[in-house]
Amino acid sequence: MADEILRQRTGHIEVLTINRPEARNAINLATAEALGSALDEIEADDECWVVVLTGAGDKAFSAGMDLKAFASGEFPITEKGFGGITKRDFPKPLIAAVNGSALAGGFEMMLSCDLVVAVDHAKFGIPEAARGLIAGAGGLIRLPKRVPMAVALELALTAAPIDATKALSIGLINRVVPGDKLMEEAMALAEQIAKNAPLAVRVSKQVMRDAAQMTEAEAWGVNDSAFGAIGRSGDAMEGAIAFAEKREPNWTGS
Repeated sequence: MADEILRQRTGHIEVLTINRPEARNAINLATAEALGSALDEIEADDECWVVVLTGAGDKAFSAGMDLKAFASGEFPITEKGFGGITKRDFPKPLIAAVNGSALAGGFEMMLSCDLVVAVDHAKFGIPEAARGLIAGAGGLIRLPKRVPMAVALELALTAAPIDATKALSIGLINRVVPGDKLMEEAMALAEQIAKNAPLAVRVSKQVMRDAAQMTEAEAWGVNDSAFGAIGRSGDAMEGAIAFAEKREPNWTGS
């Protein structure tokens, strides 16, 4: 794995760090390919249940596209989207640990994650309109699903960033912490998720994502099918037995 993405495994949790602090963790093609490769490997790894994505340093989660690389004709886009992530339907929980500014493509990478823990000095925004562009890596698609439409429109049309307090108040992010507590809080959240049955966690995520695109009648069909399949799983049986025996369950993900 290239040095653009650092990897660290703790139990069933993998931490991925965008490692370009000198460039505010801007994304070039090598970084996009490295992140995409890491996520491909993690998706296929049954022993990894939760992923935390963060940036190196304390200035930026990611400033988005590396404009110097772009000026030389390089595009940091793979078949899975900008940064190797924005078009990815990743089945496992993804937590963004936002260590600084998440702007433009960096903001859109954050929106590709399920949960967000941010430092109190973080900034969020899609400033593309101020540069004659649009947020084309998913910001205009995902943002209105995360916050009210009027709020999403204000962010897109004014190109103005918001701070962590505002982001928390509108439901864009989950938690705000001091800078020195970021990874502690992100890992605590990841560990809380990893205590649960990994199959049930993945299916819960998928049902919620699918249901958001469906009518309620269609969603009930997906829900009932998933409920039946999970009820027949080994983990469901283990959960019941562990409860009866007053012990911690031993999940297998099957």
